[in-house]
Amino acid sequence: QVQLVESGGGLVQPGGSLRLSCTASGSGFRLNDMGWYRQAPGKQRELVATIASGGSTNYADSVKGRFTISRDNAKNTVFLQMNTLEPEDTAVYYCNADVTDLLLRRHSTYWGQGTQVTVSS
Repeated sequence: QVQLVESGGGLVQPGGSLRLSCTASGSGFRLNDMGWYRQAPGKQRELVATIASGGSTNYADSVKGRFTISRDNAKNTVFLQMNTLEPEDTAVYYCNADVTDLLLRRHSTYWGQGTQVTVSS
C-alpha cells in the first residue's frame, strides 16, 4: 500500500506563488508517472501537469509558462511550483501517482487527500 501526502497549499494574492509537495510512502513499490490535478467548486477534476519517471513533462494549456512540475526520485516526491497565480487557479489540488507493486508486479493508481489553493485579494 502506498500513501501520498500533499503539503503547501494556502491563501495567496493574485500574482503570487506557491509550491506544492507530494511525498509517497510505503514499501516495495516503484513510482512511475506522477502528476497534479485540480478540482474547482462545481467543476470536474482536471489535469494540471504530469511528469514521467525519466523527467518528461506535460502541462495543461492554462498553466503553461506559469507552473513547473518536478520530482526528486530519491525522496519519492513530486513538486508543483506555481507562479503568477490567478483567481481561476483556485481549487483543491490532488497529487496522483502510477505505482508498480514490485512483489505483485501490477500497476495501481493512487491519489493524495488534496490541498486547498485559494487565490484571492
